[in-house]
Amino acid sequence: MPVAALVAALVLAGCTSADGGTTETTSPPPAASELVAPGETAVLGTDDPAELARQSALTFFAAAPVVVLTTGEALLPAASAAVVLGVPVLLDGDDATVGAELERLHPEAVLTVGTADVPDGADVTAVPAPADPAALGELLGATLATGDPVAAGGEVAAVAGLDPDAPAYLRPAEEGTPASADEPATSGAAAPSGQAAPSGQAAPSLPQTSRPKPAAEGVVVMSTGDPAQAAAVANARSAGARVLVVPGGDPRATSETVRTTAANAPDVVVGLGTAFGDAGTLAWRAATAATGVELPGGGQLALPGKTYVALYGHPGSGALGVLGEQDAPATVERAQAHAEPYRPLTGTTVVPALEIIATVASGGPGDDGNYSAEASVEQLRPLVELAHEHGQYVVLDLQPGRTDFVTQAKRYEELLTMPNVGLALDPEWRLRPDQVHLRQIGQVDVAEVNQVVTWLADLTREHRLPQKLLVLHQFQVRMIPGVDGVDQSRSELAILIHADGQGSQPAKAGTWGTLHANAPSIRSWGWKNFYDEDSPMLTPEQTMQVQPTPNFISYQ
Repeated sequence: MPVAALVAALVLAGCTSADGGTTETTSPPPAASELVAPGETAVLGTDDPAELARQSALTFFAAAPVVVLTTGEALLPAASAAVVLGVPVLLDGDDATVGAELERLHPEAVLTVGTADVPDGADVTAVPAPADPAALGELLGATLATGDPVAAGGEVAAVAGLDPDAPAYLRPAEEGTPASADEPATSGAAAPSGQAAPSGQAAPSLPQTSRPKPAAEGVVVMSTGDPAQAAAVANARSAGARVLVVPGGDPRATSETVRTTAANAPDVVVGLGTAFGDAGTLAWRAATAATGVELPGGGQLALPGKTYVALYGHPGSGALGVLGEQDAPATVERAQAHAEPYRPLTGTTVVPALEIIATVASGGPGDDGNYSAEASVEQLRPLVELAHEHGQYVVLDLQPGRTDFVTQAKRYEELLTMPNVGLALDPEWRLRPDQVHLRQIGQVDVAEVNQVVTWLADLTREHRLPQKLLVLHQFQVRMIPGVDGVDQSRSELAILIHADGQGSQPAKAGTWGTLHANAPSIRSWGWKNFYDEDSPMLTPEQTMQVQPTPNFISYQ
């Protein structure tokens, strides 16, 4: 069914031809927008509302019989009209920019909403939109349902919900309640001021149009929900694209954004605004979210928003920490019990965790000469999988001796491709070729740490895995010289320094402060409570009073 003003049916007119017969004339067929389907993920990298609307029109429309031109305050009814007609909406602004876009789209008419004016010299018919929703519906050839007004901040969600098969009239909450769609429409088309057309003068009308077949059905447009993006969202809906609201610009961030991305299974993603980064970043983040796999605690971001409470040690060895004092089922149960007291103490999600020493510093060189005893993947797998089944996070801790961290990390690639498994580097046990353990505190260059960052981030992206924790153990500044230069550009990872100081609480607080002062760019921090070495060990309440509040708390 065509949607246009004054819907014109087939006109049959009896006209006298040269031979005295009659001919039949018909009205031209309804015109439809010519749509474009984006072929690859893109980011419209501007936060200016008018430019974003223009770029979105360029992304989805090659031509249109009608263009809706509006001012910001009238955007909601303008979006309503654009989605009904299947045409783009532009924001009034720079005449040259608007004029150039009208020339590209080549419309017959421009529907002006609010106080928008067609630029001088544009070869189009300006059709002022009635302020009354019933009259606007008559102009569009549709009955517009009127619902509750849209509260400030809800504009994008409201426009994203527009359905061309169920036409609706959106209006901001500050407006009064409009006349219902079934009330008589006012006569004539209103001028931008809301005044009726001059008496005796025919009101301009829209050309006969039909909705185009959606060309963007496999496209998902992501918006942060910023009201400045509402016009661009309207263009996406007019073209048939689905729209998801992704606060902050990262579809991995929450359970809701992960689930909705997975449910929509996009072929192509278009991000609105600079928050989405570049196209490559959005592409892999969206592909990761589309897996639907979530971390313990929800979403696909390890930090922020979560507090991890972990048992530390090696399976089967109580001498190396509390994690090894019991069998696997009891370990998982004990981790859960340690986490419970923290739940009422924080507004973040508390996640029980296990920090498993995968490679143990050794007094002897071993067969490979590296002074590190490496547990096999099969030895660790039962506990790692049991933790996964119970919604617990796992960190594999490396004490590499004379080998390097990357070499040891690669031994556990199979486990690190699990979504709930991260990595910890313990430079206390990183030796130089002529060193043995317990004669000095080990150290590692930040360059080697960054090699781990690159390898682990690449692995995470390649396998479309949720963000992984990379924990850096430290209790002396010299353990990781230049740690503030660790590569934090890879958002596949959440990097955390774990302060391992033990002893009196004043001494631990001093270590905590020194490490923070040495690495001001690091945003996430861990705190360790020692059962035997601390005097006294902090309670959960006291631990959560440490400032800044730890993101990761382990027990040894």
